[in-house]
Amino acid sequence: MQRDVMNYDLLIVGAGPAGLAAAIRFKQLANDAGKELSVCVLEKAAEVGAQIVSGAVIDPIALNELIPDWKEKGAPLKTPVSDDKFQFMTGNKAWTIPHWLMPPLMKNNGNYIGSLGELCSWLAEQAEQLGVEIYAGFSAQEALYDEEGNLIGVITGDMGRDAQGQETAQFVDGIEIQTPFTFIAEGARGSLARQLESHFKLRDENRPAKFGLGIKEIWRIPEQQHQPGYVSHSFGWPLSDDTGGGAFVYHYGEQLVSIGMVVHLDYSNPYLSPFEEFQRFKTHPEIRSMLTGGKRLSYGARAISEGGLQSLPDLIFPGGAFIGCSAGMVNVAKIKGSHNAMKSGMLAAEAAFDYFAAESEGGKRLLMEYPIKLNDSWVWKELEKVRNFKPLLSRFGNLVGGALAGVELWLSALHIKFPWTLNHQQADHDSLKPKSQAEKIDYPKPDGELTFDRLSSIDLSNIVHDDNQPCHLQLKDKTVPIRINLTNYDAPEQRYCPAGVYEIIEQAGEPSLQINAQNCIHCKTCDIKDPTQNIVWVPPEGGSGPVYKGM
Repeated sequence: MQRDVMNYDLLIVGAGPAGLAAAIRFKQLANDAGKELSVCVLEKAAEVGAQIVSGAVIDPIALNELIPDWKEKGAPLKTPVSDDKFQFMTGNKAWTIPHWLMPPLMKNNGNYIGSLGELCSWLAEQAEQLGVEIYAGFSAQEALYDEEGNLIGVITGDMGRDAQGQETAQFVDGIEIQTPFTFIAEGARGSLARQLESHFKLRDENRPAKFGLGIKEIWRIPEQQHQPGYVSHSFGWPLSDDTGGGAFVYHYGEQLVSIGMVVHLDYSNPYLSPFEEFQRFKTHPEIRSMLTGGKRLSYGARAISEGGLQSLPDLIFPGGAFIGCSAGMVNVAKIKGSHNAMKSGMLAAEAAFDYFAAESEGGKRLLMEYPIKLNDSWVWKELEKVRNFKPLLSRFGNLVGGALAGVELWLSALHIKFPWTLNHQQADHDSLKPKSQAEKIDYPKPDGELTFDRLSSIDLSNIVHDDNQPCHLQLKDKTVPIRINLTNYDAPEQRYCPAGVYEIIEQAGEPSLQINAQNCIHCKTCDIKDPTQNIVWVPPEGGSGPVYKGM
């Protein structure tokens, strides 16, 4: 097949904080040096920021380095944190842990509340002013290799195929984009990252990736209930002690509240539904009183990388590098990752620019300086301090594990380092118990005012999806959902998916799995949590999926 070919000096897959920071930093260096170096950013969403989901309380440390005058340039971070709480929830009480008792690393002094999607949209404007070319609505479908197996770019997805994969009258071939370096910045559990990890053998079984599922709503509440700058993180109810996770509440903007829950995807009960657990959280007396009289504006969900240093794959490979959450830069203890993602992109960009600056002396298409720079940076020091946080929670539960992690964080603040590093025990898809060993969970019906069902929720996600396109949720073996998942785990995909994509229906008197791909909000949970790893998420036709506003 003859495809159109485009050539760039640097290709970045994903216009999130890592990818955009990398593009800006690379162009800053090139422009300062008077070099004509081209940068292309591919973004699968219809517009930059449209598929970004984050709390978000943002640490501006990387932004300060990248664009020191970001305030003067109008970056959409307008609400500084003014009240910072950490709470333990029971069914009807919220116990606030004294602020002085919290490790310094977990405090939010100097941080800002805002929309990461809006920040990415603003970063895209800054990148384009520097000469970066950004193509929204174009997904990187396939890695492109040379004869020796080195990465030389990507192929974008074809457009205009019908549900059977046949070409329609609107068919357009994908494009080959060739480049010396490709940065993978797709976010957690990217489809291209998965291909490259396998091709280059970048991850071994002792470094399983670990994830959480973040579910978020934006509300506008009555003025008398709004406290601009208020930040609350909580753990405990409604999650059981052996299910990692917690909730967040952030007040910002014009009477806006960002409220959500993160559930660690190594939970064991196949009857658990992260979506319903979040809906239950909103019925807590403290949350109910805050939201009463308000209106829900937006809904979204996204997987979060949680493994830290012990889950990092090899970061470089011939022709490219992983940056941001494609690598796994989230600080789970700090409940933040955008600052680390941005800095990792900036360091990778510096390593790539060094290659072009030294090309006359001979260079290699392997960015050896990137992991060295990262290891010497504040990103690595921060992640090293919290390296045991997630393993402690997984081993000992939220209460005991959290207490042990708190002690370690305080000791690290005093420059006392524990000499050991705890590895993750298993991948998230290996953690489910059989249904025979699990207790069913009775979730209350939604009331339509405070709690909601999945379908009314995804209505707020503004999903754009042409039904007549190939299904982007692929099954390796079509018999597995009934033969294994339903038989052994009572079809957990019905519950872990926060968008109602998977249903067990009856066909000719037999159970069958129905995939409602048009509901998909690209959270990637199915690709992560499916117990046999039978579900593979691939990018749908360019631009398909949610179009979030202000997430």
